[in-house]
Amino acid sequence: MKLVRYGAAGRERPGLIDRDGVLRDLSGRPEAQGLHLPTLGLAGLKKLARLDPQALPKVRGTPRLGVPFTGISKLVGIGLNYADHAAETGAKVPKEPIVFMKATTCINGPDDPIRMPEDSVKVDWEVELGVVIGKTARSVPVSEALAHVAGYCVVNDVSEREWQGERGGTWDKGKGFDTFGPIGPWLVTPDEVADPQQLALWLDVNGEARQRGSTATMIFPVAELIAYVSRCMTLLPGDVIATGTPPGVGLGMKPPQFLKAGDVVTLGVAGLGRQRQVVVG
Repeated sequence: MKLVRYGAAGRERPGLIDRDGVLRDLSGRPEAQGLHLPTLGLAGLKKLARLDPQALPKVRGTPRLGVPFTGISKLVGIGLNYADHAAETGAKVPKEPIVFMKATTCINGPDDPIRMPEDSVKVDWEVELGVVIGKTARSVPVSEALAHVAGYCVVNDVSEREWQGERGGTWDKGKGFDTFGPIGPWLVTPDEVADPQQLALWLDVNGEARQRGSTATMIFPVAELIAYVSRCMTLLPGDVIATGTPPGVGLGMKPPQFLKAGDVVTLGVAGLGRQRQVVVG
């Protein structure tokens, strides 16, 4: 399934994308539970999968898409999870996953604007595979980790590099500004993702290619990340792990290049849809 939430911010309705790419309304189905993952869990997603999409009402027009599910208690980031990305930033390849947190107040719809923080000059882009938890995970072994996944999505881990690396303290400060966590457009359930380690990622700025990569080159694959993070903290249904970014970020360019007001960022992950954000001052 490809699950979505559509409509004005704060008034989104649940829906799904059928096999023909048509948006269907789920708001009349009690099984949808507003696509609140802590309520749905994996069992609820299985019930939704039994619905006939062709029997659901079509949604007219092209409404705004919001974050495709609710109930996110944590947005966990993974740093330097691609060796070639580590190299472009001058960092060593980590021996264990680098874990940081993005404030949940940064979460944004996939096509909502990115707002520049006050006096910021180093806002950067990062296309990432998002892994969405569907079952409570606490110290799970790698062999069982993927059984805890509700689905996958696109995440843009927008980052302010001065606040991330030059202002003391942790990365979190540069990662959690409002609008710095676009998620969506879809939550794609695992039955439609044959192998999360074989997904192409891409990102363009103003139509020019910036990032091209594949989850095949992750240092720590998805199952290992879930197992590792679940030892550090309990992962709840609805939590998201942003699994790291491939090379091509602005910080790694020579000279470095960063976003400015008016720029347009487009990005996507194979089979998971695409995002488009306009940068505003």
